[in-house]
Amino acid sequence: SPQSTVCEKIMELLGQNEVERRQRKVLILSQDSFYKVLTAEQKAKALKGQYNFDHPDAFDNDLMHTTLKNIVEGKTVEVPTYDFVTHSRLAETTVVYPADVVLFEGILVFYNQDIRDMFHLRLFVDTDSDVRLSRRVLRDMKRGRDLEQILTQYTTFVKPAFEEFCLPTKKYADVIIPRGVDNMVAINLIVQHIQDILNGDICKWQRGAMNGHGRTYKRPFPEQTESSSVLAAGKRSHLESSSRPH
Repeated sequence: SPQSTVCEKIMELLGQNEVERRQRKVLILSQDSFYKVLTAEQKAKALKGQYNFDHPDAFDNDLMHTTLKNIVEGKTVEVPTYDFVTHSRLAETTVVYPADVVLFEGILVFYNQDIRDMFHLRLFVDTDSDVRLSRRVLRDMKRGRDLEQILTQYTTFVKPAFEEFCLPTKKYADVIIPRGVDNMVAINLIVQHIQDILNGDICKWQRGAMNGHGRTYKRPFPEQTESSSVLAAGKRSHLESSSRPH
């Protein structure tokens, strides 16, 4: 899935990748970091490709909500580091410093209402299913998994979970971006929107209530299934998308 790629492209166009982490005005935070710590039994299943990482219960939503709340309040936070090879939360954490705009991306970022309601702009990155599968196969093979396990996990967990949990959240999106990172028209518009926020050209009430009811109107970018969004509080704004780490 292309959500993380879209966020990385936005960072590149904003010139934030060359900025020292502590000084960045824009940063990326991934829902992938908030996978729950697995029990020994769950980890054994995960190593065999038999654990459903695409279910909403796979995420530590309480920790995710608390972390986002602290970020909105301008606090420096420590974000968990997840190892996708061993399916483990590592002891090391990643320090996230305050920023004006945070791109928060993940497969089910719109599923939990408490978390969903924190965002002021929600983006849904829409990509063809064949593209999603091919990207997944290439990525997981690089992680040392065999093709049979990848395809079995996809048909058993990934595709059904996408249809049951991820795709329905498309209705919560303010903006739909077809073709992922290939849609440079849409990405450039988002980049311009973020630059306007950084320049102070968009007021807080405009970011959070474009239609006077706290939500922006929905519309697809030129032509048109995964997720993404921008969240703001005070001087802060957060943008989210979706990724498929497993």
